[in-house]
Amino acid sequence: MESGEAKSKVDININANQQLMVKQIKEKAGKPVITLVMGGRPLIFSDMEPYADAILMTWWLGTEAGNSIADVLTGKYNPSGKLPMTFPRHVGQCPLYYNHKSTGRAWAPNNPWVSGYMDESVKPAYVFGYGLSYTTFSYGDLQLDKTSVQGENGVLTASVQVTNTGKLEGEEVVQLYIGDPAASISRPMKELKNFQKISLKPGESRKVSFTITPEDLKFYNSALEYIWEPGLFNIYVGTNSRDVKSAQVTWNK
Repeated sequence: MESGEAKSKVDININANQQLMVKQIKEKAGKPVITLVMGGRPLIFSDMEPYADAILMTWWLGTEAGNSIADVLTGKYNPSGKLPMTFPRHVGQCPLYYNHKSTGRAWAPNNPWVSGYMDESVKPAYVFGYGLSYTTFSYGDLQLDKTSVQGENGVLTASVQVTNTGKLEGEEVVQLYIGDPAASISRPMKELKNFQKISLKPGESRKVSFTITPEDLKFYNSALEYIWEPGLFNIYVGTNSRDVKSAQVTWNK
């Protein structure tokens, strides 16, 4: 048991013997190996990952766990879940979360003078909002119905075309994030503001639209007032917090 009530651990790596078992099964079985991970928090299984053809994070399920897992493994049900948290590559990356604030020395490849690690990537193993399906989806460019919005009653519509590019019918969770790069206090790089779950047949496309109002721009300022401030905003729509399409809008008072 890697997590649960009264089961706290300082090391969130999955037990080394369990990871070794996956490696040995893969090397000797000569067949695809599907690994089930049961837990209630992000865990690290980087040593096991190369030997697993697929990893199913089951979390803690109830009395129908066996039936539901079997439905996914046999293809009776096409999974569409998305991670509600970020999974690190190494415990040294913690705390690790998608809605972090900006740094004056953001990571960039082949540049030693930035915020990063000498011995590990700054990127997580699995980002917030990540999840796979038995089919695949593609996203078109993000379209805004305007590039400038005025006032408290202003409304912005952000739209993207989503296409099922695989061979099976499946569900996709389309996610909307907003970033406020210049405010009176430091703000997260992006925040999840909305999402829609859609079902698409193979080859089917659908336009997914989000309505954005000043309510989606609000935050608590230094005086603990829940407000929104005018300025430039980054709008992101995508399949997870990393793989997004983006556009910018100016919102004036």
